[in-house]
Amino acid sequence: MASDELKKLIDRKRANPYDPSQSIDFLRGTGPDGGSIPRPDTKVESCDADGVYCEWVTNGDPTSECVFVFLHGGGYYRSSAKASRMVASNLSAACGCRCFTVEYRLAPEHVFPAAVDDAYTAFKWLVKQGLFSKQIVVGGSSAGGGLTAALLAKLKLAGESQPAAAVLLSPWTDLTQSADTFVSNADSDPTISKVYLDRMAAQYLDGADPKDPLASPTFSDMTGLPPMLVQVGKLETMFGDGLGYAEKARQAGVQVEFDPYDDVIHGWHNSAHVVPGMPEAIEATARIGAFFKERAC
Repeated sequence: MASDELKKLIDRKRANPYDPSQSIDFLRGTGPDGGSIPRPDTKVESCDADGVYCEWVTNGDPTSECVFVFLHGGGYYRSSAKASRMVASNLSAACGCRCFTVEYRLAPEHVFPAAVDDAYTAFKWLVKQGLFSKQIVVGGSSAGGGLTAALLAKLKLAGESQPAAAVLLSPWTDLTQSADTFVSNADSDPTISKVYLDRMAAQYLDGADPKDPLASPTFSDMTGLPPMLVQVGKLETMFGDGLGYAEKARQAGVQVEFDPYDDVIHGWHNSAHVVPGMPEAIEATARIGAFFKERAC
């Protein structure tokens, strides 16, 4: 059964539905792009990763030398490292590590493959600082989950070492929006619609093939990818997206922990800036921490 906090989140989302007439500037203004407040006892440090703005977000005293690289969501057109501070600090606390958030370039100003290139640059920068690839776990939510999968695909294509593991939270891995749940769950999830994602995909792709494996990693060769945790809500329109990617990864021999959640809608991991203390978000983050500690270092 959904918690009271989750019900409040759903009510707020239903009260503010997406309108196709809304401009990109307006939609950018509806998110926490100005920054989110991290949990207490958190240190935030900015850095330049070979031209990509990033932030180190560290809660307390880390017990692990490994790093969690977090790629934010936002349809490839909004959000930022600053807007990720709350989520990053929660991940830092749960994993007992430093979290490294990447502010990749956004569409429409910077179209595909700019986001993939920036994620790759940031990952390689960490390696140049002395980290081994196997000391890094890469994860992200929504578009950031898809970008995580795209980064794995780019590393594979480049013949580079993969990270220790990957965490995909409600990932957007198929920019053709072909999953059946875009129809079957259309009335269940007030956050994401096919119409919305079709618009954002077209803006990001700017004419590129939506089945390009670096844009839609569900079409990529997944053999040799690292162990991954995939979390997605059963009520999400994007449930089929996450499930489809997880199934294809398993078929390719990848170790996949598929972790579906009842009752939750898209973006529940990021809900603390809207409805603090949501049990579903706390539980999911704790599971991420357990996965990190099992797979990293």
